[in-house]
Amino acid sequence: MEKIYDMIIIGGGPAGLSAGIYGGRAKLDVLVIEKENKGGQISLTSEVVNYPGILEISGTELMTQTRKQAEGFGVNFVQGEVVDMDFTKDIKTIKTKDAEYSALSVVIATGAAPRKLGFPGEQEFTGRGVAYCATCDGEFFTGMDIFVIGAGFAAAEEAMFLTKYGKSVTIIAREPDFTCAKSIGDKVKAHPKITTKFNTELIELTGDMKPTAAKFKNNVTGEITEYKAKVGETFGVFVFVGYAPSSQIFKGHIEIGEGGFIPTNEDLMTNVKGVFAVGDIRPKRLRQVVTAVADGAIAATSIEKYVHDLREELGLKKEEKEEQKTTSIKTEKEQFLDDDLKQQLVTVVDRFENPVEIVVFKNPAIEESLAIEEAVKDIASIAPEKLKFSSYNEGENKELEAKVKVERTPTIAVLDKDGNFSGLKYSSLPSGHELNSFILGLYNVAGPGQKVAPESLEKIEKIDKPVNIKIGISLSCTKCPKTVQATQRIATLNKNIEMEMINIFTFQDFKNRYDIMSVPAIIVDDQHVYFGEKTVEDMLEIINK
Repeated sequence: MEKIYDMIIIGGGPAGLSAGIYGGRAKLDVLVIEKENKGGQISLTSEVVNYPGILEISGTELMTQTRKQAEGFGVNFVQGEVVDMDFTKDIKTIKTKDAEYSALSVVIATGAAPRKLGFPGEQEFTGRGVAYCATCDGEFFTGMDIFVIGAGFAAAEEAMFLTKYGKSVTIIAREPDFTCAKSIGDKVKAHPKITTKFNTELIELTGDMKPTAAKFKNNVTGEITEYKAKVGETFGVFVFVGYAPSSQIFKGHIEIGEGGFIPTNEDLMTNVKGVFAVGDIRPKRLRQVVTAVADGAIAATSIEKYVHDLREELGLKKEEKEEQKTTSIKTEKEQFLDDDLKQQLVTVVDRFENPVEIVVFKNPAIEESLAIEEAVKDIASIAPEKLKFSSYNEGENKELEAKVKVERTPTIAVLDKDGNFSGLKYSSLPSGHELNSFILGLYNVAGPGQKVAPESLEKIEKIDKPVNIKIGISLSCTKCPKTVQATQRIATLNKNIEMEMINIFTFQDFKNRYDIMSVPAIIVDDQHVYFGEKTVEDMLEIINK
């Protein structure tokens, strides 16, 4: 008999995780489906200072702790992209690219994505001057003039964050004043490195490879002004003009309201019985993490009664869950692999069908070499019979260097059970957001590997030309892992594809060669440059161009 969950949550941001915590605590059988493991838009926030009970914390750390709490209450997680659903029956069905799941209730917590403005030059310079994530891309604009477009909380907050990097920060807002809380706006206005220009719009960016000039229009006087960078220099434009709800996939299944938001009743149920919507996906006056978690709690408590009544009506017996103790949350800074993380990795490595070998090629001149060697050695020590480890200084094993096509050091190469190059290299410390990518890469080489949709697998197998893909990343980038994971999966399924993940702050020559000012940056065959988060299908489209 197919498994029927009490609750399926689509989305792993604050609202979704909160629903999971309350559902798990009520001993409901809960599954969270995440498109990617990143914790929603809050993960892009450098600091959260208005969450009750926590003086200051990064968005990423807050979501890491929240997820641990959900796992402690027995919530299940699966990574996948929802492609279809059936809400017409009492038992709801959710289809992803890889599987199909059933539940008595569904919580939509897909959130919203940053809007683009559409001004001339926006698309052309995205990744080379135009950005949408200060946490991901702020460091690229160190010592430059930076323009922040927007008047809301995100624009105000990110403008202050960007003062860490920019020579100057200028806020461009078409509104006559900030639309966020006055206290936040006043703080921005008082900042010595921030200039504000209200009633003003960016109307054009121009330049060659990077922007060199920007035109602005005062929407009260009609005056046009122009900013020009010094010869040989450039500048940054960060766009924070609100979010578009990620509701497109649900059209035709539930009611979608004005602006793409999903209307609900006070229990947060949509117009379809048993389907709920929480967080930024629904119309609300305040879009903050605290209101998102409140939504999740309200929906889960409503679902508890709804599911109980529905089980009785359908005659479905409930298997009692054992009460789980919450995972203790460590607030101190943890070492590279703490005991909890090691245990999680053991669970993954136990599933390896074959051993793999991880080879580190060191460069004594680069400080990061030692950190990479120690990190990989620590990972390999978890299961030495499955994870073989070796390390060489640059030039010490030239035959192996040639075999794996080493172009820079330090770098990590992954060999399969027969000692053949798998096509995967990592010129970066496998930490931060990329630790998961690295472990998944090993899993894909060892087998069985991550599932791939049949139509995608067919396209992968048809690639009959050598393709080299380099992905420029930073360890603070929340959008990079998805692209790395998609590309490395393709590489492990077709020997014609090779992938190298490169930390652009370690290898500045690589960054400068391709004028990279945003990550992920995808370089195909050392010629063609693409920017932005990519799926397997997106990467296949790029490869087959």
